[in-house]
Amino acid sequence: MATRKIKRRRRRKPSFRLKAFLNSRNGMFVKWLGGLLCAALYVYFFYAFIVSPYTLRWRGIYSDPVLPSGYSIMGIDISHHQGMIDWEKLHDAEIGQVPVSFVFVKATEGRETVDPNFMTNFVKAREQGMIRGAYHFFSTKAPAEEQAQNFIQQVKLEPGDLPPVLDIEHMGDLTPEQLRQRALVWLRIVERHYGVKPILYTYYKFKQQYLNTKEFRRYPYWIAHYYVDTLRYDGPWKFWQHTDRGRLDGIKGYVDLNVYNGSMYDLKQFVIPDTAGVSPF
Repeated sequence: MATRKIKRRRRRKPSFRLKAFLNSRNGMFVKWLGGLLCAALYVYFFYAFIVSPYTLRWRGIYSDPVLPSGYSIMGIDISHHQGMIDWEKLHDAEIGQVPVSFVFVKATEGRETVDPNFMTNFVKAREQGMIRGAYHFFSTKAPAEEQAQNFIQQVKLEPGDLPPVLDIEHMGDLTPEQLRQRALVWLRIVERHYGVKPILYTYYKFKQQYLNTKEFRRYPYWIAHYYVDTLRYDGPWKFWQHTDRGRLDGIKGYVDLNVYNGSMYDLKQFVIPDTAGVSPF
């Protein structure tokens, strides 16, 4: 029996149908809506991952610093980078309508460096009635014992001064354990000499990563943490350096601004007492 060939209708390819739909009125609406959704997703991810993490930093760099709320005791820290300071103007300067109550002065660095403006700044701070302190910038390339002696030889602390400060910010070529050992050597030598526990200054992340062992928790903490509205640190702390872009009368250029975590009564209790037994030599 002869077979009959059946002709099949050729189906239009899906791509042809899709093209026809997209060229229609409804299709144009879908394309417009899809483009709008893509743009919205782009804006969202750009803000979430590019803009948002740096909003506070950009604000801190390109606008006046926002002062932390809830603190009534303000101060600064200075070095030769601030140049020659007009101390009479600084005496009358205010940080958010609050006078400058305390000042930390850079004294030494490494085994033999002395800040060229240290003695002038240290004396002037006392003359202007400010509570003063002195700090040492730690070097990873010099023995801790020699660095401690450098500080002790240059800094004659008196009752009413703040405890000595170790400023430590870099690892250098040391391992974390080597860094901790050297820092503790400096802290213990200086504590024996002045009769008070030194203050430890460092950045938030640096302390969390390298100096968060139990040995360092016995030392008062001066935390450096910029471009945040509030300080979220679980442990106790005494001072917070919240910006490096402060402006004050009497100082040309920028200066670091700090707050004290307590009242004026607390601060005066924290300074070196008459009974500390500070060595005059």
